[in-house]
Amino acid sequence: MVAEDTTSRSQLFKNSSRADDNRRNRQDMVSKLRKDKRNEQMLKRRQVVEEDENKVEEQGENTVVTVDPAQIKSVIDTSTDVEVIFKAVQNCRKMLSREHNPPIDGVIDAGLLPKLVQFLLCDNNPTLQFEACWALTNIASGTNKHTRAVVECGAVPHFIKLLSSSHMNVCEQAVWALGNVAGDGATYRDFVTNCSIIPPLVKLVNPEVSMGFLRNISWTMSNLCRNKDPPPTMETIDALLPSICKILTYGDKHVLSDACWALSYVTDGDNKRIQKVLDSGIVPKLVELLGHNEVLVVTPSLRAVGNIVTGTDEQTQAVLGQGALKHFDKLLWHKKNNIQKEAAWTLSNITAGTTLQIQSVMDAGLLPYIIDVLGRSDYKTQKEALWAVTNLTSGGTPQQILQLVELKVLPPLASMLTVQDAKVVTVALDGIHNILNAAAKVSEQVVSRVAVLLEESSGLDYIEKLQEHENERIYLKSAKIIEDFYKEEDEATQQNQPEVANGQFQFAAPTPGKIAF
Repeated sequence: MVAEDTTSRSQLFKNSSRADDNRRNRQDMVSKLRKDKRNEQMLKRRQVVEEDENKVEEQGENTVVTVDPAQIKSVIDTSTDVEVIFKAVQNCRKMLSREHNPPIDGVIDAGLLPKLVQFLLCDNNPTLQFEACWALTNIASGTNKHTRAVVECGAVPHFIKLLSSSHMNVCEQAVWALGNVAGDGATYRDFVTNCSIIPPLVKLVNPEVSMGFLRNISWTMSNLCRNKDPPPTMETIDALLPSICKILTYGDKHVLSDACWALSYVTDGDNKRIQKVLDSGIVPKLVELLGHNEVLVVTPSLRAVGNIVTGTDEQTQAVLGQGALKHFDKLLWHKKNNIQKEAAWTLSNITAGTTLQIQSVMDAGLLPYIIDVLGRSDYKTQKEALWAVTNLTSGGTPQQILQLVELKVLPPLASMLTVQDAKVVTVALDGIHNILNAAAKVSEQVVSRVAVLLEESSGLDYIEKLQEHENERIYLKSAKIIEDFYKEEDEATQQNQPEVANGQFQFAAPTPGKIAF
C-alpha cells in the first residue's frame, strides 16, 4: 500500500496552467468541429425535405412559384383566401428546406419574416403556425446574421408561447427553432433563457412525448448549457440539471449523446459547476456510458468525465469511486484517435492527483497502455500520454515512478525529446529528470542503472544535443540532467550496479535514509 500524500498537488497540475492548456485545447477542438458538417453535436440544425426545387403549387386560378420569395410575399399581402396564404407559407418553407442553397437571404430581403412571425399567433390555424414556425426554424439555422433577423422580428417570445401548444407538431417545431437561436452563441442563449424558456421546456420531458421530440428537447437543452464567454448562469444550470439527468435514463443514443454534451459543457468550467453535476447524482450513469458501444455517446460522456477530474482531488475521487478506470484500457486502444486522446488527457489529470489516485491508475493496469500510446499513437494523443507520465513522475513515490522504468517507459519518453514543439520537449525533460531523481532517492546503484537504461534508449544523445537548443529553458534543463547524473563514476559505483531480473530492479539491502522495494 502506498502512503497517501498529505499535500494536494491538484492546484499545481490541474487548476492552474495545465488545466488552462487543456481547456484551450478543447476550445480549439470545438472551433474546428463548428466547421465540420459531420460534428455529432451541431450548434444548429435545419430541417431538410427532398422537394422538387422548381415545383409549382396551384390553387384554383392562383399560382405560387416556389423559387421567388418576392412573389410569395405579394400573394400573402394581397390574398384574403386562407388556403392560398397557407400554400404560400408552405412554399416558402419548402424553399428553405432545400438541402442545397436555400434562399434564406432572399426570404429576408423580400420582407417575409414579419409575416411569418405574425402567423405564429394564429392559434386557430395550427397548420399555418406549424409551417411558419418551420420556415423560421430554418432561417435561424443559418448564419449569425440570419438568426439575428429572426430574433429582431420578435419571434422568440412567440416560440416560447408555442411550447405550451396542445398541438405536438407545433410545440416540437418551436423547440427546434429555439434550439437554433440558443445555438448561435452566448448572447442569444442568454436572451432565450431570459425570455423564460426553461419552465415550459422542462415540462416537456415526460413519457408522453415521442423519442424524436425528446431528441430535439435534449439538443436544445444542450445548447442552453453551451458556450463559455460568458457561461450560463448557475440558476440556469440548477433549473436544467434535473431534466438532463432524467433524460439520461432513456436508451436512445441521440438523446444520450446530447444530454452528455450538455453535462460536458457544464463541467467545462470552475469547480462549483463541476460540483453541481456531482451533487446531481448523475456521475454513476456518466461512468457507465464510457462503456457504450456508440461513439456518439462515448465521446461526450468521456469529455464530461474528463472535465470532472480537472477539479479537486475530492471531485476526481468521486469519478474513481464509481469504477471509471475499468473502461480506460479499451478507451486508450479505441479505433477513434480522438477518443484515445481524450482518454489519455483524462488520465493525465488523474496522475496529477494524490499518490493514492496514481496508485489507482497503476492497480487498474493502465500504465502499459499509457506507455504504449506514448510510443505508437498519433502525435496529439502522444502529447497527452506524455503529460500522464510526467505528472506521475512529479507526484508519485519512488516506487511508483520506477515502475514506469520497469515497464520500459524510457525509449518512448526519450523519443519525445526529438519533436519540434518546445513545450513537449520541456515536459519530456521534466519527466526524465523526475525519474532520475526518484532513482537517486533509492540508491546510487539504482540511479546509475537508470542512467544506463536512458543512454541505451538514445536519451543521453538527445539530451546532449538539446544543450545547443535555442530555447533557454530546454538548454538549462538538459544541462542540469547531464550535470547531475552523468558525471564520472568511480569503479566501486560501477561494480555495485543492481542486476535486472525479469525486467525488475534487484536492490541490495537498504541503507539508512534510503527507500527499498
